[in-house]
Parts: sequence; C-alpha cells; structure tokens
Amino acid sequence: MGTVRSDLSVALQHNSGLYQHRRCSVVVNLPGLEVFPGDLLVPDGVASYLCHPALLLNSEPKKTRWPFSKKGVDKTWEEVLERHEKLPSEPADLRKQQEAVWELFTSECTYYLDHLLVLKMVFMNTLKYLQNYECLLDVDLWRLFANLEELSQVSLGFLSCFFSTIKDYINSSGSASSMDFISVLSKHFRGRLCQSHQIYCLNYTSAIFYLESLRQREDFRIYLKWCERHDQCKRLHLPELLVTPLHRLTRYPLLLKNIWRRSTDAGEKITIYSLKEKVENAIRDLEGKVKWLDNFQKFRHLQEIIVWPPLWDRDKRFFIPEYLKHIFKEHMTENILSPANRNLLHEGKLTLAESTRFLDVYLFLFDDFLLITKTKHTKKKLGCSDTGLVCPSLTPELQAMIKEGGSCTVLDQPIPLDRLVVKNIDPFHVSVFGLRNAFLLQHENRYQQCVAAFLLQAQTETAKKTWMAQIQMATSCFMKRYETKKSSFTLPAESSEI
Repeated sequence: MGTVRSDLSVALQHNSGLYQHRRCSVVVNLPGLEVFPGDLLVPDGVASYLCHPALLLNSEPKKTRWPFSKKGVDKTWEEVLERHEKLPSEPADLRKQQEAVWELFTSECTYYLDHLLVLKMVFMNTLKYLQNYECLLDVDLWRLFANLEELSQVSLGFLSCFFSTIKDYINSSGSASSMDFISVLSKHFRGRLCQSHQIYCLNYTSAIFYLESLRQREDFRIYLKWCERHDQCKRLHLPELLVTPLHRLTRYPLLLKNIWRRSTDAGEKITIYSLKEKVENAIRDLEGKVKWLDNFQKFRHLQEIIVWPPLWDRDKRFFIPEYLKHIFKEHMTENILSPANRNLLHEGKLTLAESTRFLDVYLFLFDDFLLITKTKHTKKKLGCSDTGLVCPSLTPELQAMIKEGGSCTVLDQPIPLDRLVVKNIDPFHVSVFGLRNAFLLQHENRYQQCVAAFLLQAQTETAKKTWMAQIQMATSCFMKRYETKKSSFTLPAESSEI
C-alpha cells in the first residue's frame, strides 16, 4: 500500500504541474460577465466563441485562474444594457421578459462553470490521467460520472447559442427590438438537454453508493482529497457536485415559468409553456424510471440473498429418498421474487421464540404474502475485497449481510395474506418466558385450520405496533384487490326473458 500511495502522490503532483503550466491569462468579456478561459477548454470549443476580438478588453497578464473566474455574474440585465449603452425606449413588460431570459442564461453559466466543468476537469479528467499511469485502474468512470461528458457538451452548446443571441441583440444598436431567444429554448429543450439529464439522474443513486464504497480505499481517498482541495471546487465535495444536475433539471421548469409569466406575445407564451410541460413530463417520467429501477435492483439483490431450501431440508417430517429427489422441481425464485409480480411493503429484523431457543429472523412483507427467513452471517475470508454494488434502498441490516456474504434462509412456505392472521399478545402471558413486545402470526389453510404459528418479538413496542398495522393494512388491500378481480370475472345475470 505504501508503494501505491507513493506512486499516486507522484502522479498527482505531476498532474498539478500540468494544470499550472496550461493556464491562460487572456481576459474575455461576455455581456456583464468576465471570464478567464484556459486552453484546457479548447477541446470543448469554448475558445471559438469566448475569444471574439470584439470582446477582448485587454491582453495584459492577469493573475492566473483556472478555468474561469466570474465577475459580474450577479449583475442585473439593466446594468448590462447600461454598460453597453443600449437603452432604447422598450415597454416595461418586454424588459421584464429579458430579465427572466438573462436569469436563465446566467444560472446556466454558473451550472456549467462551477459544477459540470469542475466535475469534468478536476475529478473525471484527473482520474483518467491517473489511470493512464496505472493508478485506480479498477475504478469505473461510468458508474461514478455516467454521461457527464455529454452533459457538459449539451450545456456548453446551450450557452453558445444563448451567448450568440444576447451578443447579437447587444450589438444591434437598436435595430433589433427583441432577442430571438425562443429558437434557442426550443432547440435545446426539445433536443438532448432533458434526455441527457435523465440518463445522468438514473445513474445518480448507484453513483453515490459506489462512491461510498470507494471511500473505504486509501488510494481513492488520496485522489479524492487532492481533487476536493482545488480552489475550483470552492470547498464543495464530490457528492455535492454530483447532485447538481438533479437540482438543475428540477429548476428548469421554474425558470421557464418565469419567462412565460413575463411574456406578452401569445405565440411565445404557447411555445414557452409547451417547453415547460415537456421538462415537467421528463421529470415525472424520470421519477417513474428511478422508482422502477430501484425496485428492480432491490428485488435482484433479494433473489441473491434469499435461500429456498428443499422440502426435506425445511421440514424433517418429510422423507424423500435420494433417487426420487430429482422429481421435485427447483424453486423458481426469479418468478416468486419478481418486481413485475409484487411489491415489497415492509421488512425488518425480529426474534422468533422457539421451544428451546430464540432465533434471529428477518421478515419480508409483500403485497400478497409474508415470508419468514432465518438470517445467517458469514465472515469473509481475509484478503477478500468487496467490489460489488449493493442497492442503496436495502436496509442497513441487509447491506451488511450482503457485504459479509450472509443469507436469509426461508423457514417455512410463503404465507398468503388471505391466510394470515395477526394477534396481539398481552405482556402478562409471555413475560415469564422473557418475551417483550410480542405478537403471534398464524398461517391458516383454506379450511381455517391453523397449519403454522410464529411467536415473534420486536425490539420496541413501537416496532411491534408498526408490524401489526402494516400486516393488517396489506391484508385489507389484498382482499379488496381480490374481490375486485373476482367480481370482474362474474358471469352476467341471466335475462328475464329466458
């Protein structure tokens, strides 16, 4: 580890030297926005529109800054117009609309310069650089940054078009009465802007969890500390930067609504409103996709951790000769635990009271049955590293169990909710056995005969009440769905004429 740490430190120092060497001191002025672009941005095409001869204030050496230093980003639209001596007699409502457009532009500048570009240049490109020197080779760039490259290009293209529109209006000397910003908004909000953000947001949850697992490694912590100490991060840490695209996507409808409210032209209002609706639909669609993906990942991990023992192992009453065991088909756990068939409503750790011992169990309450499992913890062998990802929505107990290589072995057959009875146990009756917060689960067959009973103990009285309420609610909902489904298949009544 000492050699790895030394090699990593040397590579980072060399990378820092490259950053220092490649800075640029040319001062460029956007309308109301001074920036210091470095040649690191040339591949993105920034210099093609920032280094316009008409925009150069001077070329005297300045204190080097990387990659941008924003001055005047908080200037109002009116101050920008005053600076460029463009004060035609425009209606007040048109000026308010321009202010709303200016807010969208400047906030996109901040988003691109202070977040996307920092993520890309400081974090992602540094990691690529280290991997070229055979450091952190097993770190997956996509799992951590997803389509950050695409996000940066889309945001930069948006700013380029916006910049050209604002510049043309500023330089029009009164010949143009308004900015043609509608075409810019339509091009990008109907283009890749929403789609690229959706792709990034779908990966965000797993990226954060992946980051937490990487933080356990010393070599990654060195890289992370080096990046987060850069001035460009402005004391922001990587998780705070990674979440920015999510926040930005949810803010677009608010910015568009502000422009819509201040617009007076009927055609413009219709276009802007349709764009706002498109972004909001994209957000709603994303919420559904995120929920589905999270549920899918969760069930996938449940399929891996839940063990279904064969009948003869689960209950010693049943004797099956070895030569007949092939008759019994294996459990189709992928169908039983499938997100397409059912939802997980509640889960948690409880204690099962048996005749001679207490057993740690883990219960899974689905929307159609209850599953009782016995937890088994397995200590990993020394030297084994955990490189797999665990679904973040799993409970801490299951996450720890997966990391340790543990499992949940099914104790008995799944209990259908229409065959499940839950009963409260008075503390007086079980205190002699050392039980507290106890309740009873009964599994009844179709003839209302009890075929299994489980005396369970929760950690607290509140947890016990929660479990009982969740089971009763799930049972009630299941019976309502069953009755609705049953009535939909009822044959129509016979005609009185027959």
